[in-house]
Amino acid sequence: MARTRTFIGVAVNDTIRAAAKLMQRSLALSGAEVKWVEPQNFHVTLLFLGEIDDRDLVHACRVTAKAAALEAPFTLRVGGVGAFPTPRRPKILWGGITAGTEALVRLHAAMALPLSELGSYRQEERGYTPHLTLGRAKGEADATLLAAELPKHLGWNAGYTPVEEILVYSTELRRDGMEYTVLGRSPLLGESKE
Repeated sequence: MARTRTFIGVAVNDTIRAAAKLMQRSLALSGAEVKWVEPQNFHVTLLFLGEIDDRDLVHACRVTAKAAALEAPFTLRVGGVGAFPTPRRPKILWGGITAGTEALVRLHAAMALPLSELGSYRQEERGYTPHLTLGRAKGEADATLLAAELPKHLGWNAGYTPVEEILVYSTELRRDGMEYTVLGRSPLLGESKE
């Protein structure tokens, strides 16, 4: 049985892509070595499934569609820069989500249990924190350089993007970087709560 490296997420628009690319350039001025995310790959992950059997991919798409049917379209805002595990020891650099967080958390929760029961998803020990990954520091010295730079960008505003669907992606490592392919689209069909 074939296996596909899979994750579920939402796309961002060109405004946020352009702003995130500029932020990467600004952070690069620190001199730190970072593996930057390519602009065409910017997204907000809801769940990372890893390698799953293709038959489980069908189930993942069904779970995604069921969750999407309950949530209304919403607007997401990216702003502020942070890092995992902490800004003082940055390994993963990210843009924060400052609007739309509640909807992302609800979508994550609606999919996490059915997908973990299937065995396609393993709950992370830390809670779900929606974010837009910008890059990954390569070493300790790079983390030190970035730790000094991050506080300068707490007020960063990348803009807003409408979210009208959830995407199921496959990911494949190519010679020139990661390549994401959309395997499924589930429109948000819920009623607006406003």
